Amino acid sequence: MIEVQQIHHVSLAVTDIERAKRFYREILCLEEIDRPNFGFPGAWYQIGSQQLHLIVYPEAKTLRGTNELSSREGHFAFRVKSYDETLRWFKEKGVTIYENPTSKSGFAQIFVADPDGNLIELNTEQ
Repeated sequence: MIEVQQIHHVSLAVTDIERAKRFYREILCLEEIDRPNFGFPGAWYQIGSQQLHLIVYPEAKTLRGTNELSSREGHFAFRVKSYDETLRWFKEKGVTIYENPTSKSGFAQIFVADPDGNLIELNTEQ
């Protein structure tokens, strides 16, 4: 039997690492950590005990080709401290969002897309 302990990391394909790093640093406020030299561009971020890995791979089949927001598309979620502060931050930065403060999931949700269309949910308890 497999006994999964936790998610270690999520990897996302991106097309332009500098553009992606600006988004994850300036919009999502993540701090980059050291990454081994794999011979291709990318970036790693520590988020609690998990990591986010960005990999430059323009041929990836997972690139959506759109920044259209939908809660039903594949995505990953960050838990944030404050829904209202997160919402205010995105609005100040001019980030396009999809709000779902009364989701049936029990989470108050905000969805954003990175520059390559990767969907990210930010949520809090309702």
